[in-house]
Amino acid sequence: MQPETDASTKVKTTHKFLLLACFSFFNLIEVLAVNMTIPDTLIRGVVGGEALLSVRYSSFSLDLPVIKWQLKREKSVTVVQTIGTDIIGTLRPEYQDRILVFENGTLLLHNLRLSDDGTYDVEISITDDIFTGEGSIVLTVDELISRPYIHMEASSVLELSENFILNCSHDNGTRTTYRWFKGGKPLTNDTRFLLSPDQKLLTIMRVLMADDDIYSCTVENPVGSMTSLPVRLSVYRRSSLYIFLSTGGIFLLITLVTVCACWSPKKSKKQPRKSTSRIYGHSRHKPLNQNDDMAPKMTEHNGINAVTSLYILQQKDPSMDDSSSNSIGSPSELDNPPSYTTSPKCTNSLILTAGSPAHCSPGYT
Repeated sequence: MQPETDASTKVKTTHKFLLLACFSFFNLIEVLAVNMTIPDTLIRGVVGGEALLSVRYSSFSLDLPVIKWQLKREKSVTVVQTIGTDIIGTLRPEYQDRILVFENGTLLLHNLRLSDDGTYDVEISITDDIFTGEGSIVLTVDELISRPYIHMEASSVLELSENFILNCSHDNGTRTTYRWFKGGKPLTNDTRFLLSPDQKLLTIMRVLMADDDIYSCTVENPVGSMTSLPVRLSVYRRSSLYIFLSTGGIFLLITLVTVCACWSPKKSKKQPRKSTSRIYGHSRHKPLNQNDDMAPKMTEHNGINAVTSLYILQQKDPSMDDSSSNSIGSPSELDNPPSYTTSPKCTNSLILTAGSPAHCSPGYT
């Protein structure tokens, strides 16, 4: 029994010794390491402003720490490296007069630029310590948002118009998000309202009278938000004729036009118009001029001027309709048209003197 008791005692002693050695080793590591804490791992800055990348460290060594800040890129860029607060080497041109490092390792950036946006790695090491302290801080740099405004093609629109666009515009601002309001309330999910992927553009697919309202938009980013002035969209009602045509009446109208275009009335046979040339074809007289008027003509009889009366039958206009041309008479009558002749018949026997006309009364045969 005694040997077994001694063996168990030796095992327990060895186990305690190992535990003590491990504890001493971890305490030694803790003494020889730089312990660093970071209060905020995300810092938001504004263009032209300042950003404080705050860190704290602790060490049992009294030596000055070596502090190194780097900006993560495809290839890391050294921002600054110091011993204590003294800068080692020369700063890069983009960081000249904009860098300040505190004793606890905190970095202050002045006059922020959009290019300062990114992840910053910090390392703090002390000569006597075996392990360095490491940490990361994310810095975002954004522009302040200017007041947005809503741009529309027109402040009024007709009912049933399609694809009416409202554009929420602003001059300044980065990493922006957009929200739309109708009548002071967030825009509801309506199938007629279509938002662009970035929600900057609002498209009303088909305008209704219910869309006559006040609209506004809000623009937000990590450093602030701004709301536009409200604008009024006026919707006017269309005429009943347009609504009829736009809701199916146009199909009926096209059908009627097609039917009318395909249908043609039967042509009635025209009776051939009798030519008036035959009136004068067998006549002893030549055709009379249409513009001739009844007028007395002067004739000379035995060297003495005498007035004879000639009555001229006016020619019928050939452009008259068929009914008037048919009333001329039978063909037998047309072959022998009536003719009139005049001859002077003096009632009184007068002694004619030179230069005095004979007065005669016309006689008709």
